[in-house]
Amino acid sequence: MLNIDLKGKKAFVAGIGDDQGFGFQIAKTLYEAGCEVIIGTWAPIFNIFLTSWERKKFDESRKLKDGTLFNFLKVYPIDAAFDTMDEVPEEIKENKRYKKLNNYALKEVAKLIEKDYGKIDILVHSLANAPEVTKPLLETSRKGYLSALSASSYSFVSLVKYFAPIMNKNGSALGLSYVASTKAIPGYGGGMSSAKAALESDIRTLSYEAGRKYNIRLNCISAGPLRSRAAKAIGMIDNMIKYSHANAPLQKDLLAEDVAYLSAFLSSNLASSITGDTIFVDNGLHVMGMAVDSKSIND
Repeated sequence: MLNIDLKGKKAFVAGIGDDQGFGFQIAKTLYEAGCEVIIGTWAPIFNIFLTSWERKKFDESRKLKDGTLFNFLKVYPIDAAFDTMDEVPEEIKENKRYKKLNNYALKEVAKLIEKDYGKIDILVHSLANAPEVTKPLLETSRKGYLSALSASSYSFVSLVKYFAPIMNKNGSALGLSYVASTKAIPGYGGGMSSAKAALESDIRTLSYEAGRKYNIRLNCISAGPLRSRAAKAIGMIDNMIKYSHANAPLQKDLLAEDVAYLSAFLSSNLASSITGDTIFVDNGLHVMGMAVDSKSIND
């Protein structure tokens, strides 16, 4: 039987804040395949995440098929809006959620991980944020738009910039996208559709640049809607899931595991010739050009 074997590899998964999203499930699946996992958690919720973990609030979600629990090597606070600590404004450094933290900018986090664990093999970008995501694009401010691109797409460029030098050859970097990168999705606002389009474009370009320079692979997974805590901020996640179930070729709920299994494959030697690609895991919804449940075709 052909199995995905990641024994001896180390992964850094950036963007885990709880046990509900794609990032958590990807980290858990990589661990189950034998990989050692390092986690990056958004700095303002770093202590909340650690406390929840220590109080066993995630234990049910951590269970593996053999009954043991998923665990990590270490959790680092991270704020992907900043490349270096010199860029962090004083008002953020003095904020009560940041004040006791140090070295959470991307360059510093990469240095800490190299110091603590040496080189890594797998890099996962599970980061996205748009302060005005509930606003239509026409009503999105310049500041909100640029903030969405900074946190959701340039953060991947920055991650690769600072982490590729500490990755082993034949390593893998993954980003997570959504079909709004290529299709108009009303209600998915605040510049997030632009950010996802930029992310996919950047991954194609970086697959060449980082592939030639560091001999690593970079790919993107475009996932269907999932009822995660982060997705609820969009305000219409239940309708998005309902629409997908009604119109996708496969009429079933998308599970975080579906995305995690592909992540494990792309991170393994089985995918050694796949790079620069965006692969859809959305029950096939992206291929549809017509809503089959529309009243206009069912009257």
